[in-house]
Amino acid sequence: MFARVLSSTISRQATRGLVRAAPRCLARVSRTSRPLTQRFASSAPAPSFTDPTDMEAIKALEEGTQKLEEGDLEGATKCYERSVQIRRTAHTLYNLGVIRYHAKEYDAAIEAWLESIDMEPRSADAHTNLASAYIMSPHSRPELALKHLQVAHSLAPEDPEIAFNLAAVLEASGRLEEALMYYKQSRERGIERAAMNIRNVGGKIIAEKLKEDQDPETKQ
Repeated sequence: MFARVLSSTISRQATRGLVRAAPRCLARVSRTSRPLTQRFASSAPAPSFTDPTDMEAIKALEEGTQKLEEGDLEGATKCYERSVQIRRTAHTLYNLGVIRYHAKEYDAAIEAWLESIDMEPRSADAHTNLASAYIMSPHSRPELALKHLQVAHSLAPEDPEIAFNLAAVLEASGRLEEALMYYKQSRERGIERAAMNIRNVGGKIIAEKLKEDQDPETKQ
């Protein structure tokens, strides 16, 4: 799963990855069969840099993004850390979280993204990334992942990948009707693989209803 990266040019790139999200029955108390998606992208506005210090920070930010795209994790880490030291903003903290996530330092990624969200609460990408970190962390917090995906969806309701991610966690939590709704949203907006999830969740819903009909206790 690739964390969404912000750059000063706010470019949206096509790189996508998969992540194991949550368990089949409860959002990742163990891991599930349904992936979350994430990609290099950006939804937050570019910051305004006017003085020399700001320009130095954005230069380090851009260098870090370039190195990350080239696969130089160590170089990207140094650049992002330097950008935060120069100017601590939602933008620089966001990308620091990305590099921590790539290094599988999930607690550090969570810390950076929480601080970024404090400064810029309307970043759907930051909420999406934070949800992924909560899912992947050894001490997973599926309820917080769900919370932040719901916020992300409210901020970017047309984003099909956010809808898919939200559906995956809802399915893992056993909230199948809601999961089906969001899988359908993601499919309608271009996530082709959601078609399989729609069939699978639809089958689960039918199986549950059949089980209820056959269970004498549910009829009482």
